[in-house]
Amino acid sequence: MGLRNRRRKQRTAGYAAPASADAGHPAGDWAVELRGVSRQYGRGSNAVHALRGIDLALPRGSFTAVMGPSGSGKSTFLQCAAGLDRPTAGSVRLGGTEITGMNENKLTALRRSRLGFVFQAFNLLPSLTVEQNVLLPLRLAGRRPDRRAAADVLAQVGLDAHAKRRPGQLSGGQQQRVAIARALVTRPDVVFADEPTGALDTGTAAEVLALLRRAVDTVSATVVMVTHDPTAASFADRVLFLADGSLADHLVRPSAEQIAERMSALTARARRTGVPTMPLPPHHPMAGAAA
Repeated sequence: MGLRNRRRKQRTAGYAAPASADAGHPAGDWAVELRGVSRQYGRGSNAVHALRGIDLALPRGSFTAVMGPSGSGKSTFLQCAAGLDRPTAGSVRLGGTEITGMNENKLTALRRSRLGFVFQAFNLLPSLTVEQNVLLPLRLAGRRPDRRAAADVLAQVGLDAHAKRRPGQLSGGQQQRVAIARALVTRPDVVFADEPTGALDTGTAAEVLALLRRAVDTVSATVVMVTHDPTAASFADRVLFLADGSLADHLVRPSAEQIAERMSALTARARRTGVPTMPLPPHHPMAGAAA
């Protein structure tokens, strides 16, 4: 067995429910922990139960994909796990730090210094150079910009020669590479990726996913990615499936074909049981995007 496969086997063996984490691992060994996390919007007959008692612990240095039918709660899961939305019940720990009761100022500081984000829309500032975009998280966190760190992460994504260019001079795939470099520059506890390849063609998407995979394999990054694409999910160590706000299934190191088959079964089950998709309320952080 090759070194990469051994590492992946070790990482996937570490996935557990929080009860198992208590028994076998100190809290600090886990990159992400969700205990009994529920998220409800509204009350009474108009209530939307976006998440229903999620229990999950993800080890450091792992790549997890989250999938599910439309309205299953994928984006709400990411928002709660990343501290961008607060659960109605339960608790969330990131890198061993309890974030559920944090005030907004402390939570913002934690996100800036210990989390990385990659979105479908890249979210680069057009007036800044590639290097300046990469260094932005350090500036926002009140840390001294480290040009060597920027050069290192740009080299990791193959854009070290483009540091002085602006986003408008780059292709879509190159812009997403800059976004990945920006997410990695603070050496975060977790990188959260929301449909990172949704705006890219198939070949470019594969290159971007390979970069995320390489960050996990070579620098022990932890990646949690929401996606609807079975091919994208096949780059992960484990794929988690949500249905009606609950964890419905998982696969370890699956192929794209296995993922697509499982997704088809979940979608068919939702149709048979008449479970409706869950529209997001207007105030939800991801309103207008697929849940």
